[in-house]
Amino acid sequence: MNAVELRAQVRTRRRKPPRGIATRPGREIVAEVIARRWTARLPRGSVRGEPSGGAARRLCMTATPYSPPSQWAAHRGRGTAPRIAGTAVAFTRYRYDQDEVAREFTEFTEFTEPGFLRFAQTTGVDRRSLALPLSRYPKLNGFTEANDAYLEVAVDLGERALREALAGANVEPHEVDTIVMVSSTGIAVPTIDARLISRVGLRPDIKRVPLFGLGCVAGAAGMARVHDYLHGYPGDVAVLLSVELCSLTLQRDDASIPALIGVSLFGDGAAAAVATGADRNALCSNDARAPRVLATRSRVVPGTVDVMGWHVGSTGFRLVMSRDVPKMADEHLSGEVESFLDDHGLSVADISAWVCHPGGPKVLDAIESALGLPPEALAHSRDSMRENGNMSSASVLDVLRRTVAAPPEPGDFGVMLAMGPGFSFELLLLRW
Repeated sequence: MNAVELRAQVRTRRRKPPRGIATRPGREIVAEVIARRWTARLPRGSVRGEPSGGAARRLCMTATPYSPPSQWAAHRGRGTAPRIAGTAVAFTRYRYDQDEVAREFTEFTEFTEPGFLRFAQTTGVDRRSLALPLSRYPKLNGFTEANDAYLEVAVDLGERALREALAGANVEPHEVDTIVMVSSTGIAVPTIDARLISRVGLRPDIKRVPLFGLGCVAGAAGMARVHDYLHGYPGDVAVLLSVELCSLTLQRDDASIPALIGVSLFGDGAAAAVATGADRNALCSNDARAPRVLATRSRVVPGTVDVMGWHVGSTGFRLVMSRDVPKMADEHLSGEVESFLDDHGLSVADISAWVCHPGGPKVLDAIESALGLPPEALAHSRDSMRENGNMSSASVLDVLRRTVAAPPEPGDFGVMLAMGPGFSFELLLLRW
């Protein structure tokens, strides 16, 4: 029942009170309805008491279809929310130092100025993996060859990441009920997830949700859509797969600032996460390290579609990235995060783990500044960027993997967040 239906029910009861029951003020009726719905969701063993008076009125004011009361959020963290049961990443064997990549790319691109090499050294990236050997990139002749390489490498990396995540979650491939696949660096029809069904051993009746065009926000957005699905199907298992081969979008004749950032910052890789619904959480191999996803929020900032994305042309994907991206984070992120947490009775001070997409050094600085975080709060994000570069949607899942490997204390809260084209934010509330 949503807010509109609740108001309609109040009006109906006012017009036609049940026989034998005196008409009561609409406020009390709404409070009673919400209180009953709230107590019905409490886990077994909880004290089931219907709040009344001021407590009922507070529930009435805070319980909305989007934002449950803080008490409900806490209870959902104790056994009724989907759990992230396994995570994994996969890379090719072509791994290079940042200086090595920068020097090679100056040989066959428009970046011939000495300033390019200096800029590459300021990105916070030490090493990164590429889809192909460095010697192959000068020989790629246009979008067709680059996309053919994408298909070949993406299937291989996707299979490896998916198998490792399933093994970590103690889930067999045939137990997976749905797969969400995110990628924005190549085109595949049938999609990569379809090509993996037989190779991995997924069921022929698996539900497939391929998502293209979300860019860097897709890792968090995909995890949010997994949460939404498992909320409706608590007995199911869902997997999220991200494959991003950013180096294959390289444009040799593009010497723009966005292209400079892309060549210097982006890396290639795949990541996967396995999540189980509330009725399947016994499948988790290590409860203490497996966070639950309590809630999600999506937000698109109006009038900002030109801030970042792709310009798609005959040569492939040309990067669009405004210099205002860090400014967008600084101006909008704080309000979104604080509002999201407030809906669940929390504040920034209550969050022990920040699973943030490493969009770049300036973006991470903007997140720290906007939220008032100490530098160590984003240590996993900076480590991921230093070791692998910005892998678009796969990066936040790598940060999630690192956080799960060194988790906060049981009962602690975390926030997973990413930004991307739109200009958009995706937020998830986690609890260990």
